[in-house]
Amino acid sequence: MVENKQYISALDIGTSKVIALIGELIDDEIHIVGIGQAPSRGLKAGMVTNIDATAQAIKQAMSEAEHMADCKITHLVTGIAGNHIRSLNSQGVVKIKDGEVTQTDIERAKETAKAVNIPPDHQVLHTVVQEYIIDNQPGVREPIGMSGVRLDTRVHIITGAVTAMQNIQKCVQRCNLTVDDIMLQPLASASAVLTEDEKELGVCVIDIGGGTTDIAVYTNGAIRHTAVIPVAGDLITRDLAHALRTPSNSAEYIKINYGVALANIDGLDDMVEVPSVGDRRSRQISRRVLASVIQPRVEEILELTLNELRRSGFPEEVLTSGIVLTGGASLLRGMVELTEEIFDLPVRIGVPPEMAGLSERVRNPRYSTVIGLLQAAKERHQQGQSQSAGISNTSRRNILKKVNVDIFATENSDETDTLEPKRRPVQQPVQQQIEEPQMGWFARLREWINKTL
Repeated sequence: MVENKQYISALDIGTSKVIALIGELIDDEIHIVGIGQAPSRGLKAGMVTNIDATAQAIKQAMSEAEHMADCKITHLVTGIAGNHIRSLNSQGVVKIKDGEVTQTDIERAKETAKAVNIPPDHQVLHTVVQEYIIDNQPGVREPIGMSGVRLDTRVHIITGAVTAMQNIQKCVQRCNLTVDDIMLQPLASASAVLTEDEKELGVCVIDIGGGTTDIAVYTNGAIRHTAVIPVAGDLITRDLAHALRTPSNSAEYIKINYGVALANIDGLDDMVEVPSVGDRRSRQISRRVLASVIQPRVEEILELTLNELRRSGFPEEVLTSGIVLTGGASLLRGMVELTEEIFDLPVRIGVPPEMAGLSERVRNPRYSTVIGLLQAAKERHQQGQSQSAGISNTSRRNILKKVNVDIFATENSDETDTLEPKRRPVQQPVQQQIEEPQMGWFARLREWINKTL
């Protein structure tokens, strides 16, 4: 007997790398069974610039993950970023129809909140509910069943360029895969590394990847602001390649293994071998010299983030929980200290939660986005099961209803111009009244099933 295993998959299409994850759902828990990774050469600042190169990287990463998991994936959830992403907060107000909030009232309020002007080349990517307000009572999280007259819904709307989403889908479809959902990468990273307490008190997650720096701000338990800055780790690599006169792949290796974001910390006197371009001999430089090249670029990234937060109305005072850094560049030594110095807030490194299976391999800030996408794939899978169960129950009720209707019609087939069924003689013996309708009902049911099937 073949086991009916349930697999979900997530794909992080980044500027520097493509990561594929496959998880098996066991008792509603994710067990990571497949990991694949490939260098990315077809994106710039989070946007596709070469469909063929991106599709090749996706195929390589997915093949590696499928081989490890020993399964074949057809559907997945992927992410999107880039400086085309826009976000805004909106609200929608409706009258509660029957004095008690229903799902229909909530959907009407959401649709009202979504009635905002967006650029013609953009489409809505997410509509995230922040809170509900019933008759001036704020902070309602689950309004269904509550009494009231007026329902006010506050939402966070995220839009993206239509062409950017289409290019992502084209790259995935060229690998014979289907995109179930496209999720904004800052939301995915935040779901993987933030705690509920941090979201309540106020926190900003900063995901410094290869091509973009993604920002997500939470206060009072809900998303309040999202943004994407097209300056990130790849520029650090380029700075090192130019300053040290070394190939880009060597600069990337040096950044990952010896990079330092703060030059005035101790223990930076050890030497690092730096390959030269062409046939020239390699050189030895200290890690303090590396820090002098890396620190200005990291400061620029963090200052751009700080300016974005202030511009959007979320100064440092709002972020009681502080800053959570994630992404590959967050692993640079001295990153926490430099961020605390610039923001004057507590800072920690965000690491994805522990999962079963190959979890230890992905408990790294580099995998925060893809772990968040995998969690989104799990939620989507569970919602699909719930909807299927609802459809199944509805279909079952419709079939039974049709059976009853057809039986009723059969019982009254000899009547004309009347909707009332025949009344059976009350003088019949009790035993006859019980047995005859039962035998007739089953016979007619069997006859109806044979005709229908």
